[in-house]
Amino acid sequence: AILNEEERVVVIRFGHDWDKTCMLMDEILYAIAEDLSKFAVMYLVDNSEIPDFNTMYELYDPCTIMFFYRNKHIMVDLGTGNNNKINFLMNEKQELIDIIECVY
Repeated sequence: AILNEEERVVVIRFGHDWDKTCMLMDEILYAIAEDLSKFAVMYLVDNSEIPDFNTMYELYDPCTIMFFYRNKHIMVDLGTGNNNKINFLMNEKQELIDIIECVY
């Protein structure tokens, strides 16, 4: 998806299906996926299924969201000091929609 998607932002949630934080984030992603389908596509990746990503992207948190556009990792500055990814639960759907719109 990262290599082949040319028109939309690729949003990837790294984590585990059994993790409570990931389950809550997945609900938010599912709720906004259709509304953003013209400019964003979302994927859920289980960290244990593709362990190479853990080292490559330093995936040490229970739940991580990263953005890619035209085969490039997009950094976001949310004031946390970590511009590579979102590694905390986003409680508001609109807040995540706004971030994805800015990435696009």
